[in-house]
Amino acid sequence: MNLGSAIAPHDHEEQPRVLLVDDDEVNLLLTSIALRDRGFAITEASSGEQALHMMADWLPDVVVLDAVMPGLDGFATCQELRQMPGYESVPVLMLTGLDDDASITRAYEAGATDFFVKCTQWSLLSGRLRYLLRASRTRHELERSKSKLARAQDLARMGSFDWRKGLGDIAFSVEGLRVFGLGATDRLGMRDFVRMMPAEERRGFLRILHEVLDHGTILCNDIQVKLTDNRLRILHIEAEPEFNELANLIGYTGIVQDVTDRRVAEDKIKHLANFDVLTGLPNRRQIFWRSERAIEHAKRLNHCVALLQVGLDRFKVINENLGHHAGDELLIEVSRRLRGCVRHCEQILEGSVDMNGQRVHRTLEAVGRLGADEFVVLLPEVANEREAMDTAHVLLNALREPMMVAGQECFITASVGVALFPAHGLNVADLLRNADVAMDLAKTQGRNTAQLHDPQLASKGRVRLDLDTALHKALERNELVLHYQPKIDVRTNRMVGAEALMRWNRNGQLVPPGDFIPLAEATGLINQMSLWAIDEAARQAAEWQKSFGFDASIAVNLPSRLFEQSDLVEKIEAILVARGVSPRCIELEITETGLMKDLQGVVPSLHRLNQLGTEIAIDDFGTGYSSLAYLTSLPISELKIDRSFVRDLGDTPQSSAVVSAIIALARALGLRVIAEGVEKASQMEVLYNLGCHICQGFLYARPMPASQLEQWLIDTQSGLVQPPVGGAPVLAAHGLLPKMMGAHR
Repeated sequence: MNLGSAIAPHDHEEQPRVLLVDDDEVNLLLTSIALRDRGFAITEASSGEQALHMMADWLPDVVVLDAVMPGLDGFATCQELRQMPGYESVPVLMLTGLDDDASITRAYEAGATDFFVKCTQWSLLSGRLRYLLRASRTRHELERSKSKLARAQDLARMGSFDWRKGLGDIAFSVEGLRVFGLGATDRLGMRDFVRMMPAEERRGFLRILHEVLDHGTILCNDIQVKLTDNRLRILHIEAEPEFNELANLIGYTGIVQDVTDRRVAEDKIKHLANFDVLTGLPNRRQIFWRSERAIEHAKRLNHCVALLQVGLDRFKVINENLGHHAGDELLIEVSRRLRGCVRHCEQILEGSVDMNGQRVHRTLEAVGRLGADEFVVLLPEVANEREAMDTAHVLLNALREPMMVAGQECFITASVGVALFPAHGLNVADLLRNADVAMDLAKTQGRNTAQLHDPQLASKGRVRLDLDTALHKALERNELVLHYQPKIDVRTNRMVGAEALMRWNRNGQLVPPGDFIPLAEATGLINQMSLWAIDEAARQAAEWQKSFGFDASIAVNLPSRLFEQSDLVEKIEAILVARGVSPRCIELEITETGLMKDLQGVVPSLHRLNQLGTEIAIDDFGTGYSSLAYLTSLPISELKIDRSFVRDLGDTPQSSAVVSAIIALARALGLRVIAEGVEKASQMEVLYNLGCHICQGFLYARPMPASQLEQWLIDTQSGLVQPPVGGAPVLAAHGLLPKMMGAHR
C-alpha cells in the first residue's frame, strides 16, 4: 500500500472510507478483505505513526484502531488524532483483545467512540461500523441545525421575557431589550412598554392582556411601538402560561420580535397581489373577491349587483403613435376619471364582510383593472338595470372629455358592457363573461356606447367558439372541399373555365361560406386554407387534363393578407410543380377592396406571379371606391363585374350604365370581362348586347363538386338550349365535352 492510494481513493467515493490500523499483517489482511466484501473502502496502515502521517492530508469516514501496537499504541494514536484539526468528531472504533473494564475505560478516555473485541465475526464488526457512521451523520446534522438556529435567532432580532405572578414586573433578556433599542443595563417595565404604543392601540392591547391573564391563555399579538429614538416599529409578542402542580397560573414566558421589515414586505406583497401596479386600482383577483362578497350580500337583502366592463376604443392607435409611456399616462388618467364616478374603496378587503352592519357591503364598490385597456366597475347594490345603465353613461361622459397625454391633447372613448346578478349570472365568472360579451357588442355597434347583456348573445358566442374550434381541425380532418362553377361563353355556349369555391363539409352538412370564411379571416386560418385551395385546384386541373383534355384555367380566390407572406410566389410555384400543371391552369382572383388595402405590398407579388405565367383577375370590380389608375400598371388579365351591378340589369338604367362603363374600360385596356351572379335570361341578354360575352351564375349552373361538373358537361351534350340572345337561340352545346375548353383569351 502506498500513500498516494490512501490519500485519493477515487474508486470508492460512494463507499464508507475506513482507515484500518493494525500491526498484525495477517489480522490486517483478513479484516480488510472481510470489510471490503461488505461494501467498505479500506485504507490500511501498519502503525499508529503511519496512520497519523496519512491523516494529515486525508479525512476518512471512520478509523478502526488496534489497541495494542508497538510504538504508538491505539490509545496514544487516538489521543494524538483528537488533537488534530477536523478530527474532533471522526468516529474511532478501538479493536482490542482485552475485555477488562480498565482497557474499556482507557479507550473511552483516549477519545474512542466505541470499542470492539477482536474476533472473526465480521458481520458484527460491519454492523458496528455502520452504526457509528449513522450516529456520526446524525450528530453532524444536529450540530448544523443548532448552528443554523442560533444564527437565525441572531438575525431575527428576537429576545425573551419572563413574568412571575406576585414577584415583580416583567423582565426582558438582553436580546429583548435590544429589540426596544435599549442597552443591557436599561430596565423596561410593563408600564413603560405600554406607553410606547400609540394611544389608539393602547386600550385594545390592555383589554386583550387582561383577558389572557384572566383565562390563562396564550398571548399572540402584533403591536406598534415608538422607540426612544422616535422610530416606529412593529413587534410580535408571543407568550405561553406556566402552571404549578395545582394547576394554578404562576407566570408567563415568551418572546418579543421586531417584525417591521416582514410586515412591510407582507403589506407590499399583499398590495401587489390585489392592486394593479400602474393605476393602483384593484386587480382581477381583488375585484373577483369583492364581487363574490357582494353577491353573498345581495342574496340576503334581495337586491341586484352590477358588473360594468369598460374597454377603451382605439387605445392601440394612441399607444403605437405616441409610445407606451404615453399609453401608460392615458391609462392612469382613465383610472382617475373612472374612480371619480363611483364610491371607490381603496382598502384591501379580505375575509368576510360584516353582515350585521347596515349597508356595509357598499364599501366593496370599486373600479378595477382587468388588464391592458380593460377596466371593470363593481356596483354592489343597484335597484334595476336602468340604474346600472345610468352609471355606464356617467362613465362614458367622463371619458369623452379631452385628455393631455405626452403634452398632446387627445380624445378617447369607451365601450361598456353591463351584466347584473341574478338576471345575467349567478356567479362572478358568468357576470364577467357576459359583461365582456356585451362590451364586444357595443364595439361592433360603433363604439362609444353601453350595451346591456342579451342572453341570446352568449349562445351565439358559444356557437362561434365551437365553430372556431372545429375550423382549426377541418384541414387535419380533410373536411374542406372545393365546388366548381363553370364560366360560359354565351357566343359559343362553351365552358371556358371554372371558379373554385371553398366549402366545409362538417359532420355531413355543408357549412355556408358566410359562416366560416369571415371566421377564418379573423383567426388567420384563411392563409393556410387558401394555399390548400390552390393545391386542390391544381390537382383537379391535372385530373381533368387526363380525363377530357382540360386546357383552360380554374380561378381561386386569394385573400389580401396572404400577400404578407414573403415566400408566397415560391409556395405557389412549388404547388404547380408538384402537381405537374402549367401556371396558366390556375387563375388567381383578388378583390378590388383587398387589393386597395395594401396596394404597394401586393403589386410586387402580382408581377412575379404574372412572370411565372399565372393570370390575375380583379374580383368584385366596381365596389372598391378606388382610383382606376392602377389598372394600367398592374398585370391584370380579367375584370369580374360584381353581382350587385348584375342583379338590377334590365330593371334600372343606372346598373346598365355602370356595367357598360366597366365593359368599355376593360375593352380599352385589352382585358377580359366576366359577369358573375347571372341568374336571369334578361340579365344575360343585356350583358351580351353590352359586349360582355362570358357569364357565370345560377342561370347556367350552381357551384358543384368536381364529379357533378363532369356529369353536367355530359348532360349538356344531350341538346340543352340556352336562353335566347338578341332574338336568336344559341346553338346547343353539341360536342361540348371534347372541345369545350376553347381559348377565351
